Amino acid sequence: LLRDIPRTDQNLRAGGWRLDDWGTELAGKTVGIIGTGAIGLRVTELFKAFKCRLIGWSRTERSEFAKLGGKYVSKEQVVSEADVVSIHLALNKDTEGIIGERELGLMKPGACLINTARGRVVDRAALTRALQERRIRAALDVFDQEPVPHDDPLVQAGGTVLTPHIAFKTDEALLRRARITVQNIRAFLDGSDSNRIV
Repeated sequence: LLRDIPRTDQNLRAGGWRLDDWGTELAGKTVGIIGTGAIGLRVTELFKAFKCRLIGWSRTERSEFAKLGGKYVSKEQVVSEADVVSIHLALNKDTEGIIGERELGLMKPGACLINTARGRVVDRAALTRALQERRIRAALDVFDQEPVPHDDPLVQAGGTVLTPHIAFKTDEALLRRARITVQNIRAFLDGSDSNRIV
């Protein structure tokens, strides 16, 4: 999104060869992490490698986030200061629609929202409006309705990278899940504690 690859890809495929498009680098940008559980912390590690300023908000603050260079701030401060907001929250009654019209309205013009958590964590109508008005950009792997209809206004909005809930789907992730499953079964049969309770 920072390099506007979807648009430049479409331009090239349509026969264009624009050299006047400029993107921005991730290095030095402020990244806001919403939800600093295991996945949020792992994503923080990845952004740290790009030398980003890391701020976050989570209902439970973890010391590991500070060890990675992150600083906890209010949710409003995360969305208003971040160039990139990355969401990593479980969906429950407290988190449904937690990123709504107000939070999206606080985002910087052109900021990027990444949601690989659950679609309903973000207010869909508010997000669609923000995208249609070209106030922000978004990378979405999850939707409130899956599969998302191809003619949905959210899908038709520009400034997006959309994938069909496959962010977790890698060969390596499948092997990790299989190993964890085997370890949990062995732990259960041995009467010991599982390393990961699901």
